[in-house]
Amino acid sequence: MTLTWPITLAVLFGALLHASWNTMVKRGDPPIELALVTLGASVIALPLLPLLPIPPPRAWPFLLASIVIHVGYYATLIGTYRHADLSVGYPLMRGTAPLLVTLAGVFLLGDRPSPAMWTGIVLICAGVVSLSLAAGPRRLAGRATAYALANASLIAAYTLVDAAGARASGHAASYVMWMFFLEGLPFSAFLLWGRGRPFIDAVCARWRVALAGGACSAGSYGIAVWAMTVAPVGAVSALRETSVVFALCLGSLLLKERVGAARWASVMMVLAGAISLRV
Repeated sequence: MTLTWPITLAVLFGALLHASWNTMVKRGDPPIELALVTLGASVIALPLLPLLPIPPPRAWPFLLASIVIHVGYYATLIGTYRHADLSVGYPLMRGTAPLLVTLAGVFLLGDRPSPAMWTGIVLICAGVVSLSLAAGPRRLAGRATAYALANASLIAAYTLVDAAGARASGHAASYVMWMFFLEGLPFSAFLLWGRGRPFIDAVCARWRVALAGGACSAGSYGIAVWAMTVAPVGAVSALRETSVVFALCLGSLLLKERVGAARWASVMMVLAGAISLRV
C-alpha cells in the first residue's frame, strides 16, 4: 500500500470538509448543531443504501463497534467545544490520535510505513498539538484538555475499527453509508428527548444547513475510510489532520478567533509533515 498523489489530494479535500462541519458545530449550540449534522448525514445516506451492497456478516461487528465509539466521540466533542475555542480544542483532539493509530496499525493491521512516512506523521502530530500549546496554558486548563484527550483516544479507536471494517467489507462506500445512517438516528433521538421543542425548531429552521453539514461529514469520513483501504492507515490518519490548518483559517475568518505568529509557525510544521508523507 502506498500514498499516491490522487489519494493524497482526496484526503486533503476530505480534511477541508471535516474542518467545515466542525466550524458549523462550534458556531452554534454544540449539541444541537452536532445532532443536525448527524441527522443530515443519515438523511443523505438513506437513499443511497438500496444502491449499495449490504456489508457482509464479517463487517458488522466492526460497524456496530464503530457506532458505539462514535457516540462517545460526539459526547467528548461537545464537551471540548463547550470549554475551548475551535482553534484550540480542535488541534488538541486531532493531533494526538494519528500517532496512536500508526502504532496500532503496525501491530494490528500489518501496515509498514516508510521512514519518510514516519517523519511526516511525527511532524504533523507535533505541529497539530503545538497549535493548541501556542494558545497558552490558561486556554488549555481543566476540562478542555480532559475532553480533548478523551476525544483523541476515541478518534484513534474508531479509525482503527473502521479501517479494519472497511477492509473486511470490501466496499468502503457501503460500510460508511450504513454507519452514518445507523449512528445519526439514536443521537438525534437522544437530543429530541433531552431538548424537545428547541431541537425540533432547529431542524425545521436549519434543515438545509443540516444536510450541508451531513454531506461534509459523510464525504470527509467516506474519503478517509476509502483511503485507508488502499494506503497505510497511519499515513491517511495523519494527512487527514491537516484539517487543523483549514480549521485555524475558518476559526480566524468566521469565528474571529485570534491567531498569533507561534500558531502560524505550527501550521508550517504541519505542512512540512504533509510534504514528507509524499517524499
